[in-house]
Amino acid sequence: MNQHLTIITGASRGLGLAIAMQRLTPGATVLCISRRVNDELAHHAQVTGANLEQWAMDLADGAAAASALSTWLQTKVHSPWLSATLINNAGVIPALGPLRDGQSADLANALRVGLEAPMLLCTAFLGATRNWKIPRKVLNISSGLGRRAMASSASYCAAKAGMDHFTRSLALDEAGTRNGALVCSLAPGVIDTDMQVQLRGADESLFPDLATFKGLHSQGQLSSASDTAAKVLAYLARPDFGTQPVADIRD
Repeated sequence: MNQHLTIITGASRGLGLAIAMQRLTPGATVLCISRRVNDELAHHAQVTGANLEQWAMDLADGAAAASALSTWLQTKVHSPWLSATLINNAGVIPALGPLRDGQSADLANALRVGLEAPMLLCTAFLGATRNWKIPRKVLNISSGLGRRAMASSASYCAAKAGMDHFTRSLALDEAGTRNGALVCSLAPGVIDTDMQVQLRGADESLFPDLATFKGLHSQGQLSSASDTAAKVLAYLARPDFGTQPVADIRD
């Protein structure tokens, strides 16, 4: 029996869904926080004998999600889990275009979902579990665009760059704490998800990198969500996880 707790955001589709599916093993407990529940996940949990909870919450209100997570974790202090892991995967790319043409509400939403919510959920997770005597990990799903700027995607680049840097700071905090959590902000490479469809469907006059993303797709250079999830989880299980607070799965 795999008695481990995994908390995943953005688990209703794409990479988050693939990670959740692969964590739903017999005896495991998986908590998914997404805008909507996923019936496929519920069915898979029944088949495998895993314990699944799905919260339909919009991470644009990260404070509400963090409060709910903190309260939930405090009721689980005596659970027989062997480890606890938080995976911040949710992210949003607003309509592509120069920042000067951006809509304030869209930009704010991208930063709330992609940066504010992960920070708040890390606070809730680490605060509520600080006295748990089991290994704890935080895996933040970042992007190469947090390390290499791209035109017409300022809010997404900013959110991922912020995620990388707050993870560096968080790693320093936890390194100085007894039984501190291991943390990493991991870029997973280019994946065949709805986000790639959005990029390929952009207006070329507003998105100078359109040809690059069309080329990745036509040349078969996109990894499937399932294959990437397996690589991400293998990285999470590595004995040296956390020694690099910011990493790339392709390194």
